[in-house]
Amino acid sequence: MIWDFFTSLYPACQKDFLKFVGLLLASLSSLYMGYLLADVVPRQTVARSLANLQDIGKKPVLRAPVPKRQKCDHWSPCPPGHYAYRILSGVGKDRPPKICFEDELLVSREKGNAGRGINIAIVNYKTGEVTSTKCFDMWEGDHSGEMITFIKNAPEGSLLLMATYYDGSFRLRNDARNLVKGLGSKEIWNMKFRSSWAFIAAKGFKLPDDTQKEKINHSDQKTNRYGGWPAEIQIEGCIPRNLL
Repeated sequence: MIWDFFTSLYPACQKDFLKFVGLLLASLSSLYMGYLLADVVPRQTVARSLANLQDIGKKPVLRAPVPKRQKCDHWSPCPPGHYAYRILSGVGKDRPPKICFEDELLVSREKGNAGRGINIAIVNYKTGEVTSTKCFDMWEGDHSGEMITFIKNAPEGSLLLMATYYDGSFRLRNDARNLVKGLGSKEIWNMKFRSSWAFIAAKGFKLPDDTQKEKINHSDQKTNRYGGWPAEIQIEGCIPRNLL
């Protein structure tokens, strides 16, 4: 036979030939199994598997969750059973104050009721609803008497939120200062020309001692941020609903 003759002449070739035949059969078998799997396994599954293999070794992208907006733009929410408030004084000629209570803007440019002088919003403490807002110009005219009447007419059990804009002191009379001082203000007599001032008071009841009630920033030509005006200031906090 030809094979017997060939192997008798070259005995070492027999082993190599068998290896070649084995490799050939294995290759054909792999090729056949590949075609078989291609018919059985859906293409989408194969694509997903390949994509997963490509993702191996990639670093995961960590994204911080978008912070939830809190009432009146607080950094953290007020505890249950509390009112949220934020008072931002006006500054210069073009940035009116903002008075926010329970996420409602009571005084602002958007509301169209912010004006030069001292801005006041009165809130019914029991209901949390605003009852009235008004601005008293302290640059032109004598409006201290009107402000005194407005504050005195606020019912007992009211919250009064105040903020200055442009200037709140030039024509502010002493009797008006004393009335605000009687509400708990410690800075009303320190208010100077173009001072930025924010204040919250309770009429007929007392706010907790740790409540941020008042802040003031005086005009100083060396440190003023907006020409002849100092930087705006703000106070904010949470007021328990069970004080009355």
